[in-house]
Amino acid sequence: MKAAVLGGGGWGTAIARLLHRKGVPTALWVRRPERAAEIVRDRENRRYLPGVPLPPDLPITSDLREAVAGAQVLLFAVPSFALREVAREVRGALAGRPPLAAVSLAKGLERDTLRPMTGVLGEELPGVSTFALSGPSHAEEVGRDEPTAVALAGKDLDLGAELQRALMTDRFRVYLTDDVGGVEYGAAIKNVIALAAGISDGLGFGDNAKAALVTRGLAETVRLAVRLGCRPETLYGLSGLGDLVATCTSRHSRNRAVGERIGRGEKIEEILAGMEMVAEGVHAAPLVRALARAHGVEVPITEAVCAILYEGASPRGKLDELMARPPKEERG
Repeated sequence: MKAAVLGGGGWGTAIARLLHRKGVPTALWVRRPERAAEIVRDRENRRYLPGVPLPPDLPITSDLREAVAGAQVLLFAVPSFALREVAREVRGALAGRPPLAAVSLAKGLERDTLRPMTGVLGEELPGVSTFALSGPSHAEEVGRDEPTAVALAGKDLDLGAELQRALMTDRFRVYLTDDVGGVEYGAAIKNVIALAAGISDGLGFGDNAKAALVTRGLAETVRLAVRLGCRPETLYGLSGLGDLVATCTSRHSRNRAVGERIGRGEKIEEILAGMEMVAEGVHAAPLVRALARAHGVEVPITEAVCAILYEGASPRGKLDELMARPPKEERG
C-alpha cells in the first residue's frame, strides 16, 4: 500500500513520518515550494514540528502530481476550510487508477454546506472510500512516538481494517468504527468547547470551572450528534471525550490557547493575525451553532463562544449567564 499525505503542517508531517517508519511507502506534499525545500534541507519541519527529525529517505515535494502518483491512500492533513480546494486539485492531478481511500485528518465542518470532511471528500473524489482519523493526538507527541490512541471511521470496514493495520505501531493504537458522523462531529465540536475552556483559564478560573465546561460541553456534543444520527457511545470514546479532554487541557492545544488569550482581553482579530497555525474552533463555532439551531438542539456553551468571538460579548458576562441559567436535572 502506497500513501500520500497532503499538508505540511505538524499533523501531516507526524503522520507521514509514522507511516514511512512503519514501512508504508509514503510521500509528504507541502504546498509551498520554499517550505518543502526547507524541510528537505533540514530533514525537520522546524516551523510546525520542531525537534522531530525526519527519515532521510522520506519523499517531500511541492509537486502534487508527483506526490499522489500511484498512491492507494490519500491522507488529507489540511485545514477544514481548505479541504475542498485541495481535494479538487488532487482529482485533477490523479492519473490512471484512482486511490482506494481518502482519509480526512482535519477536524471541522465546511462553511457553506455544514458537511463534515468525509462528505466533502466524497463529493470531490467520487468512487473513493472515505475515512476520518481522529482522537487525542497532538502532533508534537505523535512525532516523538509518545503513546497515542485514535479512532478510524469509515463505512468500508474491510478496507478500514487494512488502513488500521498500516497505521498501527507499538505507540500508535487505532480503533475502527463505522460511526463516521460520531467521530467527525465529536472532532469539530470539541474545538469549540476547548475555546470556552481556554477563556475560563484566561479569566483566572480554576479546575472546577474547567471540569464543568468539559462535562457540559460533552453533553452538548452528545445531544447534537445523536440528533444527527450518531451513536452516543462514539462520543464517549476517543474521538469524543478523549479528544475533548486533551484539547481542553493541553499546553499543545491551539484552541485552548486562543481562548485563554481572549479571556485575558485580547481581540480575536489580533490573535489570528499573529498565528501561523489554525485554531479550527474559531471557524467551527458558528457552523456548529447553525447546525444546532437547524435541528432544534440547545448548545449554550457554543452559543456563548460565538457571542464572544463574533458579537463583542464580554467573556465574564457570558460565563455569568451560563451559571445563571434556570435549574435543571442532569440528564445530558
